[in-house]
Parts: sequence; structure tokens; C-alpha cells
Amino acid sequence: MSKQYTCLGMMSGTSGDGVDASIIRSNGLDELTILKEKYYEYDENLFYKFHDLKKKINSTIDLKKFSSSIKKLENDITLFHAKVIKDIKQGFELDLIGFHGQTLYHNSKEKISLQLGNGNLLSQLSKKKIVFNFRKNDIENGGEGAPLTPIFHKHLIKKKKIELPACILNIGGISNLTLINNLSNYDIKSKDVGPGNCLINAWIQNHTNDKFDLDGKISNRGKVNEVILEQALEIYENNFQKKNSISLDTNDFDISFARGLNLEDGAATLTAFSAKIISSGICSILKEHDKKIIKIIICGGGRKNLSLINQIKINSKKNLFFYNSEDFNLNGDFIESQAFGYLAIRSVLSLPISFPSTTGCMSPCSGGVIVKF
Repeated sequence: MSKQYTCLGMMSGTSGDGVDASIIRSNGLDELTILKEKYYEYDENLFYKFHDLKKKINSTIDLKKFSSSIKKLENDITLFHAKVIKDIKQGFELDLIGFHGQTLYHNSKEKISLQLGNGNLLSQLSKKKIVFNFRKNDIENGGEGAPLTPIFHKHLIKKKKIELPACILNIGGISNLTLINNLSNYDIKSKDVGPGNCLINAWIQNHTNDKFDLDGKISNRGKVNEVILEQALEIYENNFQKKNSISLDTNDFDISFARGLNLEDGAATLTAFSAKIISSGICSILKEHDKKIIKIIICGGGRKNLSLINQIKINSKKNLFFYNSEDFNLNGDFIESQAFGYLAIRSVLSLPISFPSTTGCMSPCSGGVIVKF
């Protein structure tokens, strides 16, 4: 039996609302036990400080222009993660910590992906081995740095004995799909398929005191503006879809086309826009499987937006069957944090975490910068 490590995985998603934390025990291969999980919401100050800065960062020039603010925010985010570690580790002896950090800027064309988080400082504060900067090695090997969770998705599908081919659709700020055809090798295909919650969240935050559309109730009260929707979809198809990027960033999308609509109609139109792009992205990945029944397991915060999920189902082909992650006894709120614990262990073991068919890298490569305390 291969050695198992007790690892804390921490994930701050593209929604930028807090930290998902999972303590797992795994060998980085086929064994995994979930020991503890907890969500830590950013305080109001940190939440708005991050989102206000992210709105200003649209290029590498902006990264230099706001370098001082970025450094200060990175320190604040690192300190927040240190508090998470102090709270959740009680009763556990951690071998290492997988520290994703908070994505501030991701540009697949420029091969740049910046996650805020000082691994060296966090190692000093936690007195633990830290694995961070997971995307660096993949980018240096020709990849786009994302998505990185597919190898963990493969483990879950194998563990739950789900009939192949099967998919996991994660809907966070951005949506990504993993397709597993074969369990015996690295036959994994993955791609970001569109926005997730990012447009809907931005609209709600701009027009209310809430941070998201709870259960999709606001969009359900609205009416989709079909003219605006069709125009927005056409612009997206002409300007972005043809770039054929594997990975996306929230900055690749904006809500300006819904300007002038009321709260409910704007939410409804942005939800319809997001659902259509996600459905189209799913279909493009699964086009070779038109005649096969495929199960798609949905995880991430977006699975709770019933309006969004219903529209994704309506827009998708009839051979696709969608399931909530909880239908397979998987906690959809923590799959990403579990994944980065798993990826941290694989990084320490020099096992690959990204592949040509998932990020576009030249060959399977490990990743993660390791800071030994």
C-alpha cells in the first residue's frame, strides 16, 4: 500500500467570495478519505477590496500599474488563509497544505495566470509544508494553466463507479467540463465551457445588496430580452468563441449588454446568455458522443441556481442526463478544495496534474511550487 498523506486543500474560486477548505487523506492515486470540510466567507472589506481591484485589472499593463495594491491584497488574502488553517486543523496533524490562492488575472492567450497568495509567508505562519502556484509549471510547458481539476474528477468517477463516458460539470464563476472516456490511462478531456455565476453575480451585486441570485429566484421573476440576448450571443460567437481557448477568466465576459434592463429582466437575460454558452460548450466537447447516453454530474455553487440549471438542460441534447453531485453522495461545495489537496499530494510525489488534453501542455506534467517549512 502506498503512503497516504493528510493534506488540507484550500480553494478560492473565481466567484471571489471566500475559501473552501477540505482536509483529506490520500495517496494521490486511488485512495481518498474526506476528514473535514468548512467554508470561510470573506469579510465585507476583503470581498469588496478584491472585486474592486479585479475590475481594474484587464491587462499585464494593469498588473504593473496596480502592483502596490496587488501586493497589499495578496498579503491580506494570505493572512485570511492562515486564519482558516488555524481553525480547521484542530485535531489533525497535517503533512502538507495545498494553497490555490485567489485568481486575480488569467489570460490564456498571453499564458499568464496570477493567483494571489504568498506560499512562503503562509508556510512561516502555519509551520507547514505548502504547495502553491499550481499553474506555473503547466504554463511553462506550453499549457494554459487551467483547468487543473480533471485528474481529480477522474478519481471521483472511478470511485463512484459511474458508467463511461461520464462528465463532471463544475459551475463556479466560470464553468468547466471534464469528460472521462477511459479509466485505465490519462484519457481525459477538459475545457472551460463558458461563464458560470460571474455575470449573474456581477449583475446582482451592482443592483442589490446581495452577492448572488439565491436559487435563481430573481431571474425567474424576470423576462428574457430576446433581442439583446441574440445580439450578445452573436458578438460572443464572432469575437471570442473562434479563439478556441481551453481556459477562460471572468474578465472575458461583462454585463454591459444588459445595461438598461431592470433587475429581474437583466438577471433573466444574463442567466439565459450563460446557459446557452455553457450548453454550446458542452455539446462541442461531446460532439463525438451524440448517440451515447452520458451522465453529467454538476458541482460548484452554480448547481444551486435552479433557473440556470433548468435552462442548461433545456438547451442540451437529449442524450445528456444531468445529475446533482449529491445524487452520488458528493458534496458539490467542496470538490474543488478536495481537488487541490489531492493535487498538492501529487505535486509532492512528482505525479502529473495536467495533460495535453486538459490544458494544452506539451506533455503530462506535475506542478505546484513546494515550500518546505
